[in-house]
Amino acid sequence: MVEGISKDQSDRTRLSEAGERELLIGEDQPIRISSGHRIQHHDGKCSRPHGHNYEISVSVTGELTKEGWVVDKGEITSIISEWDHRFILERGDPLIEAFEQSGDSGALVVIDHPPTAEVMAVLLEERMMEEFPDTVSDVSVSVRETGELCAAP
Repeated sequence: MVEGISKDQSDRTRLSEAGERELLIGEDQPIRISSGHRIQHHDGKCSRPHGHNYEISVSVTGELTKEGWVVDKGEITSIISEWDHRFILERGDPLIEAFEQSGDSGALVVIDHPPTAEVMAVLLEERMMEEFPDTVSDVSVSVRETGELCAAP
């Protein structure tokens, strides 16, 4: 006979003393979103509006919450999905006005930097750290833009 783990106070104490743990999301099967962007001041073809099927992986380090996890996976996917099927533009890009005039401003994500994979990774990390509980000590995000290009910490 296999006995379950009891839920008495001693087990809860041991759980709270488990130290930091790492939660990996998308390591073998990344979260996928489709987004458009352009790098406005780029001299090459990336200055034209285009899109990618991004693959995103996340690592979250922290202490276990009373729910028994570092962070709810749904919180991670919720933040990432805010950029799914959106057009990501740098503040000041004239395309922002075009989207607004066409009534599609809800399809925009406007950021303060060029929307590169590297910037996207940093902004997602910052947003997650803001949203996650204080028990989280670190968030690392990798954003794969193409088979050749992946921005990682």
